[in-house]
Amino acid sequence: MERKIAIQGIKGSYHHGVAQAYFGEGIDVDECMSFQELVHSLENQKSTDAVMAIENSIAGSIIPNYAYIDEHDLTISGEYFLPIHHCLMALEGQKISDIKEVYSHPMALLQCKEFFRGQPHIKLVEDADTADVAKRIHEQKLKGIAAVAGETAANIYNLDILAKEIQTIKSNSTRFFILNTREDSGVNKKEVNKASLKFLTDHKRGSLATVLNVMSDCNLNLTKIQSLPIIDMPWKYSFFVDVTFKDYKDYEKAMSILKIMALELKVLGEYKNQNG
Repeated sequence: MERKIAIQGIKGSYHHGVAQAYFGEGIDVDECMSFQELVHSLENQKSTDAVMAIENSIAGSIIPNYAYIDEHDLTISGEYFLPIHHCLMALEGQKISDIKEVYSHPMALLQCKEFFRGQPHIKLVEDADTADVAKRIHEQKLKGIAAVAGETAANIYNLDILAKEIQTIKSNSTRFFILNTREDSGVNKKEVNKASLKFLTDHKRGSLATVLNVMSDCNLNLTKIQSLPIIDMPWKYSFFVDVTFKDYKDYEKAMSILKIMALELKVLGEYKNQNG
């Protein structure tokens, strides 16, 4: 099967931009309107790989996506950090004063809340995808309606940009995971210097600290930790962590110890640190 990338959203979305940057401009994509649909695309072999947003520098982690990766046994084979530049766009000839409603993905709206506080006449409406709103405005010739999306969407769907860089914090970026269903991510072990793990500890005082100390003692740098409640075990949590390392042997040593210490240990992916 030729490589096909599942993305959340449509062409012109930020996910599409990451797929092009990571795999190449001419890549074939499967447009999915939800993360659940994206996971099913991988599982049903409609796609070979997927791009999934996992956290934003302003809004934080997209917690349900950790659960999707874990529950569906997806493999993380890479990561990509994309600077986010939100634009307000509408049909040609429209002005901001003409806009009654703005539609976009809830994450995009959240990241632009300060801009819209200065536009009290505009109603904000959550939608499934940034670029899909832009496409709908273009196809249905919707007046008085605007979208928040990237500049690429305005170019593809022939919309006027009414305002650029409307995100509250200008140095805004989103981290994406590159996913597949293969047990082996295909990343050369010599290039691997980052891993995403899930583990459970017993409910004793200091259990989490002990695990983190092992990582530190083995020269692993903890770059991310996220807890998720265990559904059928009230007030108990699983932990999702990212670690970086210079020597793969240090990582192997840590894993051999953690397999003994943790109640459960699962490798979600081993890959190359994009920021490393």
